[in-house]
Amino acid sequence: MPDSLSGWLDYIESRHPRTIALGLERVAEVSRALKQSKRSVVITVGGTNGKGSVCAMLERILLCAGYRVGLYTSPHFLRYNERVRVNGAAVGDDELCQGFAAVEAARGTVPLTYFEYGTLAAWEVFGRHALDVAILEVGLGGRLDAVNIYESDCAIVTAVDLDHMGFLGDDREQIGFEKAGIFRSGKPAICGDANPPASLLSHAETIGAELKLLTRDFGFVHQEQQWQFWSWLGKRSGIAHPALRGGMQLGNAATPLAVLDA
Repeated sequence: MPDSLSGWLDYIESRHPRTIALGLERVAEVSRALKQSKRSVVITVGGTNGKGSVCAMLERILLCAGYRVGLYTSPHFLRYNERVRVNGAAVGDDELCQGFAAVEAARGTVPLTYFEYGTLAAWEVFGRHALDVAILEVGLGGRLDAVNIYESDCAIVTAVDLDHMGFLGDDREQIGFEKAGIFRSGKPAICGDANPPASLLSHAETIGAELKLLTRDFGFVHQEQQWQFWSWLGKRSGIAHPALRGGMQLGNAATPLAVLDA
């Protein structure tokens, strides 16, 4: 077996003939072999645009509130370690190597993609820490993405747009249905799209998710030096603008606040 993180990354990249192979059966089988279990609140974040911003804001709010937080995101910019964070810091090579080794020992002959290896290994790393919250960012789509094997307590879909059409569908309706696949019956489902596809709304209603929509159930009021957040619980005024600037960032900032209200 590899003896370094770079060795492991080269190895797992070669274990499956395709870079992307959507489906939950293989990754769920290996998760069961690892005897993985849920030990914290789980928040799953999907969508086309804004996932990274929402994950970053949600992680920072929870850390500032004193919670122990794990964050799994992709892709990375400089080092693979950026994908797996515990309490605001990227985990070390040794922890990642241990995670990959555990996955490799459990998978038998089950072929896994690079992302599936990474997802299972991240959960192994999180299991070694007494986390209060695990934030999982969807890699592609939602319904058939590897992170969707883990039962979330709250699911987020940010803005829905045309992406990965070869895998998710030809229009926003098909793609919206795939994104909504992370919603859970009886659990909060937060949508940060002010004009969500009808397929997303229909799926949430069909499974009985507790859907909260931007501009209907929560939102923001832009003010010159600050902004106001409102939700079904009331208003919070005098909030400083996010460090992430841009017209869409107040919607992105309102979404994690709605998650915490839920």
